[in-house]
Amino acid sequence: MKVLAIIPARYASTRFPGKPLALLGGKPVVQWVWERVSAVPELTDAVVATDDERIVRAVEAFGGRVMMTGSHHRSGTDRCGEVVERLKEQGQTYNVAINVQGDEPFVQAEQLRTLVGCFADEKTSIATLKTAIRSTEELLSANNVKVVCDRQGRALYFSRQPLPHLRGVEQDRWIVSQPYYKHVGIYAFRTSTLAELVRLPQSALERSESLEQLRWLENGYTISVRETLAANIGIDTPEDMEAAERYLNDIQNEK
Repeated sequence: MKVLAIIPARYASTRFPGKPLALLGGKPVVQWVWERVSAVPELTDAVVATDDERIVRAVEAFGGRVMMTGSHHRSGTDRCGEVVERLKEQGQTYNVAINVQGDEPFVQAEQLRTLVGCFADEKTSIATLKTAIRSTEELLSANNVKVVCDRQGRALYFSRQPLPHLRGVEQDRWIVSQPYYKHVGIYAFRTSTLAELVRLPQSALERSESLEQLRWLENGYTISVRETLAANIGIDTPEDMEAAERYLNDIQNEK
């Protein structure tokens, strides 16, 4: 099975412009992502996908592979679809594509291997990850997307609100009364499925929660969800960068 890791990297972030090029431990954030992804032998190839020449130059400077993509894309998934299609036109085909955001410098090899392993099941078309929520603050934050699954580990729904709602239980007791899970936003797709997804129009549920995975569910696609115990620190704001620096220092001090 040939697996392509695609790292979408946008310069024009609303909350943190230029974050893929922000320095973390002396290296651009996108370089951390590239190096982590490239070190996983289960992944055949990797490429950074961007619409900004500054990111192109930075990736080329550290020896990474990069592709300039259109600026019209609504999501990283759409950008991944362009990459897969253009590589196919060049005779480079893959069975699975993994979307690893360019602001995830601590993505774990275990997480990527788990996603690849999902496709040993021929029925898997989309796969993603979840991790247990440990605090009420984390549960109530709209920045943390929650996911609920069926008994076979297939996503039933994603929401920015806590799911499920515990009727008759004080909200500060929810976290000790019911397992809750946060969605870890790394996606893997069969490339044939990805080609279909990028052609779907936005759905009502997607617009309501601003979550593109709801478009897929609303159109009848099945999303396989696996649990990960590994910690991720995504970078959306300058404050997140400060937390990432502290986390990096803690890792280095442990060695």
